[in-house]
Amino acid sequence: MKTDFGLVSIIMPSYNSSKYIAKTIDSIINQSYTNWELLITDDCSTDNTCEIIKEYTAYNQRIKLFTFLENKGAGVARNKSIKEAKGRYIAFCDSDDRWKPEKLEVQLRFMTENRVEICYSSYLKCN
Repeated sequence: MKTDFGLVSIIMPSYNSSKYIAKTIDSIINQSYTNWELLITDDCSTDNTCEIIKEYTAYNQRIKLFTFLENKGAGVARNKSIKEAKGRYIAFCDSDDRWKPEKLEVQLRFMTENRVEICYSSYLKCN
């Protein structure tokens, strides 16, 4: 039986991310820990980023898209998603990142077992 640590709000800004964002979203959908919501704020992309995201929102209610009508920057986009977040935890994922399938579960278990309120992990570079 899997432990439910509470809802995780995953915060993702996007801007002209069509080349990477599908694989990024797939890596979140494939998490072993499934109690999450993905909040994507698009910062006025000029490519087909929003269309790709909308394909995911059509079949996965945990994914929500917010859009800006003018470019405001990644920080403002992150803050918009944080404002909409409903989770006990906040996790940040950029639109060109990918997560290993156990990322959330491992971090949540570590935080709970060690009674810590914040943690972060290293990363691997790929091309």
